[in-house]
Amino acid sequence: MNLHSNRGIRTFKMLVICIMTIFVAKLQAQVSPKVQNIVLVHGAFVDGSGWEQVYEILTKKGYKVSIAQPTLTTFDGDVAAVKRVIDLQDGPCILVGHSYGGAVITTAGNDSLVSGLVYIAAHAPDHGESEADNGKIFPAAYKSLIKGNGGWDYINPKMFAADFSGDLQKSKAEFMANSQTPTADVVFHAIIQNPAWKTKPVWYMVAKSDRIINPDLERMYAKRANSKKIVEVEGASHSVYISHPKEVADLIISATHL
Repeated sequence: MNLHSNRGIRTFKMLVICIMTIFVAKLQAQVSPKVQNIVLVHGAFVDGSGWEQVYEILTKKGYKVSIAQPTLTTFDGDVAAVKRVIDLQDGPCILVGHSYGGAVITTAGNDSLVSGLVYIAAHAPDHGESEADNGKIFPAAYKSLIKGNGGWDYINPKMFAADFSGDLQKSKAEFMANSQTPTADVVFHAIIQNPAWKTKPVWYMVAKSDRIINPDLERMYAKRANSKKIVEVEGASHSVYISHPKEVADLIISATHL
């Protein structure tokens, strides 16, 4: 083999290596998430501990996950509680809300650090709307809400499992029923201003057997927000974020790739 042939072979090999390097770099760019920070926001009558399984899945995959703890006393106070957690992030974040937490992230999501919104069986009211009024347009199936003294609402513990956590183990549902956080009725009537979903990309999960929020209302929210991805979970109760943590985590991960 002559010198020219050897040079030609080396040149060809270098070209192949160059092409493969470019291909791998592009593939990694497509696979690697653009957002590493995730903030999870719980809904009414519960606390942030319900996110534990989702948290474990996401952190094992390398994400930095923070869990906000709204007090469920005033809407503005709950938005402020979430914004304090957003302020702690070291870069862009994905904001995730369940149930009433969806209304909270609809406002808190206007923060410049928020890159996208994920709604898990959650309210996503428009400007001038409240989740309470939207619930009248699409009535839910629950019969367990009790409006207690002093403007505080809670769910009848005897009916909690059936209405809120129908797909969880009985012991888990009973614990949630008896550890629930009474919620100020006023938060459900907060009028939304400048909804973040009009300017931020959205991902939405519909719980198909939800009795707290009508699944058709969830579908309306998802469609109206031009969601980049809509996932419907068969047989899922309002506690879908606990009963189907993998599906929830997968949807959140898809949002991190924007």
